[in-house]
Formats: sequence, structure tokens, C-alpha cells
Amino acid sequence: MLHWIQYLRGYVTVKVWGYSVERLLNLCGNHDVLVWDIEDHGDYHTMRISIAGFFALKPLLKKTGTRAAVLGKYGLPFFVSKMCRRKLFVAGLVCCILFWCLASRFIWDIRIEGNFALTEDVLMDYLEERGVHTAMKKSELEIGTLEQALREDYDLITWTSAQLRGTTLVIHIKENEMPVYDDRDSGKDGQGMDLVAEKAGVVTYIITRSGVPQVACGDSVEKGDVLVSGAVPVYNEDTTVRKYQYVEADADITLAYDRNLTLEEEIAYDEKCYTGEAVEIPVIGTGEREVAFRLRKVPYTFYDTSEEKKQVQLLDHLYLPLYYGKRTVQEYEIVPKMHTEEEMKMLLEERWRKIISTLNEKGVQIAKKNVTIKKNDEKWVLFAHMQLEESAVKLAPTVTEPVDDSSEEEASEEESQTD
Repeated sequence: MLHWIQYLRGYVTVKVWGYSVERLLNLCGNHDVLVWDIEDHGDYHTMRISIAGFFALKPLLKKTGTRAAVLGKYGLPFFVSKMCRRKLFVAGLVCCILFWCLASRFIWDIRIEGNFALTEDVLMDYLEERGVHTAMKKSELEIGTLEQALREDYDLITWTSAQLRGTTLVIHIKENEMPVYDDRDSGKDGQGMDLVAEKAGVVTYIITRSGVPQVACGDSVEKGDVLVSGAVPVYNEDTTVRKYQYVEADADITLAYDRNLTLEEEIAYDEKCYTGEAVEIPVIGTGEREVAFRLRKVPYTFYDTSEEKKQVQLLDHLYLPLYYGKRTVQEYEIVPKMHTEEEMKMLLEERWRKIISTLNEKGVQIAKKNVTIKKNDEKWVLFAHMQLEESAVKLAPTVTEPVDDSSEEEASEEESQTD
């Protein structure tokens, strides 16, 4: 604490030599002139003294026949006097502080943490629609409203927390680990749901858990046909339908269908070969504007461009609306080449494996397949005939209309009259 007081008031380091330095120190104590860090160097002494004490030292020096010289000046008063002589530096420092204070009132970075099912691009687009974006004022952001909107608009989000850390908006979310079902796909409020075919094919397997099956194994169906009805009939004694109980149809159904696939690869192709020549262009920018320090046009006919940018960060969560980096321009040449027979087969087989892998990921089973590879004049062709099996069904509102109540009443009246 004493060091800071001394720095604010200012002090100097002096060199004292002469007839009686010890007497000078005694007189300083009698006249309340504070000195400290006294060091004896034999022929002279060094000490530190405040600015006011240095001016009070002059009569004591004459009285004791000693001399003093200033070795160094320290403290805020000397720093301010130096700055006053450097007006441009002071003006730049003031402008920098004002810019810092002004920039700290805006949001310059948005981070989203805890999302897995919802991608960051989806959430960033949602925030943009809500008016939450970089370069917006902190005062315009209503954190409570934003948190509530995220929970209401996304059923998958069960908890949200938004925080402002410096110029960074950090949004923490927690997603529901259980699947979310849409009420429209349930059999509530008397609305039944049918299982309909998404593709044309032949039913190879069906086990019904809920609803009334409309097809059996071996039946051919078209796209949109009802496979399991969500309307369960309730019969009268005369086997007429009294009413329907609507449920959500549930069943394991497998459809088999044929699919033809053709893959083509050109024998001749153009290969991109980099020459090793490259140009690096410094880039600075703010927001959507940027300036590239390019002295001349790119001297290449064919080239690729890549960029590396970094936002200016003063502290951990304090970002400025400035970024810098470089743009790298690499030259390449187009070299015509021809695939060999082995390369062509490898390319076609690689594409075929990717297709098989994609089908397996979607739960599609390949019951049969017949693959042939042929060579034409300019390309190779892979032709595949496959028999696929999958659960190509979906839920749809039931098409069965409820039984008219008036017809039921008339039928009951006729029965009573007969009796």
C-alpha cells in the first residue's frame, strides 16, 4: 500500500556526496523530510525521496556542505508530464480506451454448449430469426425471454441458461434423452392412425400388435395402401358394425421390392496438380467487410483460395469486432489423364460399397443382388439388380369413417318393434 502511495505522489532517486552526509540525514529527520532505501557506496550515498522532500532538501544541502544529483524520476506526476509532451500518443490512448468501452457494450461472439441432436447451425439460424446476433447491443438482449423461447420452440430442449461473459454470449442447453412424440401421431381424442405403405412392394413379414391388419404375407401393395387400420370394429349380434374404436396402429411389417442401380465412371479425367507456387495476402476486416492488402492481381490462371482468420481477443471472453488473417492462393494445373482398368474397378467398387453401407444404416436388407461391370468406349458401367427388404411404412390418419349414430338408433327401434 505504501508503495502505491509513493508512486501516486512521485519520488526521485538521488546521489548525495560531500563533507557530512550523516549530518544531512539527521537534519532530514528533524525537518520531517522522509527518505528511504539509503545505501552507502563509500564515496557517496544513494536514497529515495519524495518530490516535496527533494525541494525541501536544498537549504539542508547548503547547511551541511553536501551536494545531490538526481539519478532517476519515478511516479505518476513524471509519467503524466511525459505524456503531455506526446499528444498523439495520449490521443491514441484515449481513443483506444473509448473504443474499448464502446465495443464492450456489444456482443461479438456467441457460443452454444451442451447441444448434441440440435446442430449449432440450426440454433444459430434460430437465434438470427429471434434477432440475436453478433454486433447487437447487450441492452437489447432479454435473456429470460430467450431462454423461455428456446424451451417452447424446441421440445428436445429441457433446460437453458444464457450468460453474458464480457462480449461473449454463452448459451448452455440440455437436451431430452427420451424421444419426443408428436400428439398428432397418437390415437387420442378419437383420432385413429393407420399404417400405410411408403413404397410399392410385396409383404414378406407382418406381426400386428395394435389395429386390424388389412394385408397378409405375399400380398402386393402400392404406395399409400393401408396395411394396418387404426379403426377396430365393434360388432352387433347380427355381425353388423356397431362402432369403431380408434387406436394407433402398431405392427412389424417388411416389404420386399426390386431396385435397379447404374453407376458410371469416365475413363478420361482431369487431375488437379499443384505447382508449388503460392501467394499469401494479409486480410483484416470487421463484420462483413474486409480489406485484402494485395498489390497486384493474382498471376495464376487456375488457383485455389483458402483463408485463415482470427478474431481479436483482449481477455478470455472479451472480443473486439475485428479479425485478421491471411488468404493463401495456390496455383494448380489441369493435367488430362486416363484411368487404368484396376483403378476403374476400384472406383466403381468403392461407390458400390458406399451405397451398400448407406442402405444398411437405413435398416434396408439386401435379399438378392446381381452386379455386373462392363466397359464401353469412354466409360465403365456398373449395373446392379437388387431385391431389397425394409420396413417402409408410416403412420397416417385413419380413413375409416365412424358409424352414423342415427342408423344405429333406427336399427335398435326396428328390433324393439319386432320383439
